[in-house]
Amino acid sequence: MLDFNALAKKVLEGYELTEEEGLAILECPDDAVLPLLHSAYLIRKYYYGNRVKLNMIINTKSGSCSENCGYCAQSRDSTNPIQKYRMMDKDLIVKGAARANKVNAGTYCIVASGRGPTTRELNNVTDAVKEIKEKYPLKICACLGILKPGQAEQLKEAGVDRYNHNINTSEAHHPNITTSHTYEDRVRTVNQVKDVQISPCSGVIVGMRETKQDVINMAFALKELKAESIPVNFLHAMEGTLLEGTDELNPLYCLKVLCLFRFINPTVEIRVSGGREVNLRSLQPLSLYPANSIFIGDYLTTVGQAAKNDIQMLKDFGFEIDYNNLKTPVTPKENLIRGKKINQ
Repeated sequence: MLDFNALAKKVLEGYELTEEEGLAILECPDDAVLPLLHSAYLIRKYYYGNRVKLNMIINTKSGSCSENCGYCAQSRDSTNPIQKYRMMDKDLIVKGAARANKVNAGTYCIVASGRGPTTRELNNVTDAVKEIKEKYPLKICACLGILKPGQAEQLKEAGVDRYNHNINTSEAHHPNITTSHTYEDRVRTVNQVKDVQISPCSGVIVGMRETKQDVINMAFALKELKAESIPVNFLHAMEGTLLEGTDELNPLYCLKVLCLFRFINPTVEIRVSGGREVNLRSLQPLSLYPANSIFIGDYLTTVGQAAKNDIQMLKDFGFEIDYNNLKTPVTPKENLIRGKKINQ
């Protein structure tokens, strides 16, 4: 078994993991998960201290999607009886921002189903973003699908800070999950937002019948993409989807996955995302040893833990809400100073 502490110290000195070391993390014996978590926490604390970033989603357009993603209840092939509605008007999106601000969510995520936004939909979102930026100190993340030429520029001009477009799975496994768009389509959109200086957010869904090598490849692919925020979702298999009935995960394996992503992407925001409640269950608080960010409230088509319970969870484990969500990771020196203040 690897000496995880020694490996964490090497990572902090600039060392990059090998695939073999990544596999050793995923195959770590269950009775060694606590030492593994401690080692991942050394990296997480170095860059983020004991702070946790809070994010809240608004699903501005639900269902009726032309894509055939096997995990998604909004897919054209899904028979799940989810609520379906067209793009919300601007006022409802702005009201959602008020709710996010009230619960101290630093990032407000505006999400819409579909392959990509129409001109009207994009105008609606950007008009809302401009008003939100005038009223609230929120970071705005948009997640609207595959972008057409010129749309990234419009989002940037409106004040969008971050754009989310997940790779979801490995390049090799991608055709098993969806065929209505390619892996390259997703990478292209991430690069488009990077080109206009919007912070790139891209993540994964674990538990979709992929191999451990696929999981390792995902983590390295996001490192290569220079994603600045990585949401790690754990499949919550929905009725009526291609992956209905898939149940491959357990809490300890989920924790190993989060540690893997922290070791491979040491400096970035790693967010425990969809499916954490059903897959991590009673071990949810331990996920914040490798991760430094969570979604609070509901997800797109599934119900999340109540925001007040998430806040209590953070308090119980001695974590703090990161109120300064617009800044990049603090320097090690800043962490040292803040750590002293926290401990006084």
